[in-house]
Amino acid sequence: SFNKNGRNWTFWNTDVLNPNVAGGYREIPHPDPSKDPTSTEFDPYYVSIPFFLHRRAENGEVAGFFLDNPGRSHLDFRRAEETVFHFEGGQYTEYVFVGPRAPEILRGYTGLTGRMPLPPLWALGNHQCRWHDYRQDQVEALASRYRREKLPCDVLWIDIDYMNGFRVFTWDREKFPDPARLMENLAKEKFKLITIIDPGVKEEPGYPVYDDALRNRLVCLDAQGRPYVGQVWPGRTVFPDFTLPEARAWWGRLNAEHVRSGIAGIWNDMNEPATGDVPAEGMLFGNGRFSHARFHNEYALLMAMGTVEGLRAAMPDRRTFVLSRAGSPGIQRYAANWLGDNCSRWSHLGLAVRMALGMGLSGQPFVGADVGGFMEACSEELLVRWYQYAAWTPFCRNHNATGQPDQYPWSFGEAALGLIRRALQDRYRLMPYLYAQFVLASETGMPVQRPLGLEFPDLAAAWETEDEFFLGAHMLVAPVLEKGATQRSVYLPPGDWYRWQDGSRESSPGGQFSVPVTMDSIPVWVRGGAVIPCWAEPPLSTLGYQPEVISLHVYLPGKDGRTESFLYEDDGITDDPSGQSQLRTTLVLTRQEDAVTLEGRVQGRPFPGFRRQAFRLILHTPAGEKWGWGADASRPAQGWDFPNRGESWQIAARRLG
Repeated sequence: SFNKNGRNWTFWNTDVLNPNVAGGYREIPHPDPSKDPTSTEFDPYYVSIPFFLHRRAENGEVAGFFLDNPGRSHLDFRRAEETVFHFEGGQYTEYVFVGPRAPEILRGYTGLTGRMPLPPLWALGNHQCRWHDYRQDQVEALASRYRREKLPCDVLWIDIDYMNGFRVFTWDREKFPDPARLMENLAKEKFKLITIIDPGVKEEPGYPVYDDALRNRLVCLDAQGRPYVGQVWPGRTVFPDFTLPEARAWWGRLNAEHVRSGIAGIWNDMNEPATGDVPAEGMLFGNGRFSHARFHNEYALLMAMGTVEGLRAAMPDRRTFVLSRAGSPGIQRYAANWLGDNCSRWSHLGLAVRMALGMGLSGQPFVGADVGGFMEACSEELLVRWYQYAAWTPFCRNHNATGQPDQYPWSFGEAALGLIRRALQDRYRLMPYLYAQFVLASETGMPVQRPLGLEFPDLAAAWETEDEFFLGAHMLVAPVLEKGATQRSVYLPPGDWYRWQDGSRESSPGGQFSVPVTMDSIPVWVRGGAVIPCWAEPPLSTLGYQPEVISLHVYLPGKDGRTESFLYEDDGITDDPSGQSQLRTTLVLTRQEDAVTLEGRVQGRPFPGFRRQAFRLILHTPAGEKWGWGADASRPAQGWDFPNRGESWQIAARRLG
């Protein structure tokens, strides 16, 4: 739950499902941990961010509190009259953000801890991952299957079995005889490839990474001043001391060399740090000067810093992408997070919604759960519903564990495949809108996936709704979270709302409603007054995709007023701090009685590869109303193309009759 009342929470980065590695995955007995206030199954968690919002019920004012202590800490919200903070060490430093509205607080908090840099566009696409003993030809076959099935996808991932004996920064050359050729072949199909990198370095004299680390004193030590040795995938393992700048620089160089074959990004796992059945408390930092507790929660952040440093060295003009399991305040500056190892359960689908909202409120906008669940057997219905949810979230990646049944989009036959394809096509069609939300998050700290309370701050019911969310400011998503559901109870805030699927409009006074649902889709609404930029046709990959026509879906507001949104266009990959190699079109929609004006105010300039020739205007209106574009309303409301190659513009629409 992103509502933390009624519990005592522990902040200590923990490998939730597999605390011992060698001992195997532990069971999660409770069917829905969020319903059990005594459950510790997801507390402590992979990520520790001691930041919370307090909302006054009487007036809706919000304050934010950031407890800047990286050690093990506890926040006790069990008593209404007081909140208790307990730190097991370190200095007490608290930042208070007075608001009084949550967006102002998030802007201030992320101004302090940092904001997500704009990621490459391909990172917003669909991702396919599996912990599986793939061979090179099997990865290429997987790419071909995606294209053959007409499933949009940008990125394939490979887990630990690609390495030679789990030695980081190596390839098993029997399985992957030519990694560079693999990357070339995937690029032809418009795929990127990402590989996993754990912090654990195999203890093996003669292994260059290990020899280098010991020779230069770059590893964590134990109390006797010897290299601390844990027990993870390679067996006996040493751990880089990322508190040392020279260790981060060394790690960065290793990552830089690793990606030069064409790898697009890095997947940081096991970085809580997980040390297996050897207690992590024996791992000391700073050449043995600092206790484990001092930097445990910051280990993933420091690892990500080194990783990004290397990627920037290898690709200085390109945006970086790193995915991290663990994190602490500031992780958003370097990496996205996935929500860790989950299970193929309906309750975990519901948890994914609430946990993503909590992460967004904690400064991390780039987040998502393993689609279908990592452990256990996913059912056909659950996989479809999970994709239908994930298609509307910041990070969309199918991932499951070795030894579990297949859960590829095609694993359950043609009917499920068609529904999943439709969900992914919605995501890719909506990519210009989604991209704009990432731009906004990078500029302001506002989450991409938002609680309803951020958009309706004065409504207690909006803050209490945890099973719905806004994608950006304009789209409300109500995922189906129950098996066999034919009805979905939805809180619809006051205002005019259009169904995404069929364009029908309904005016809500604000309240709870029951809506019918089928397996075809989940309920999604667009706010009246929104202008949603879309790709007219969803591509199979964002890579190199620059369409000649951008559709602007205009949703007529029910009353006079003015709204703003924007379209952001660039090449999707270049890191351009000057902001000159992009076009930003602010879309201003104004209604006055039976007339509407849509204005496009342009900043920036066309960039190399820019191909847009026109906008396609699609005006959504209440049933029975007839409108037309142009001063004389002679242009069709549904699908008028007008030429535009990056200049500012203004167009009117009028009601007919």
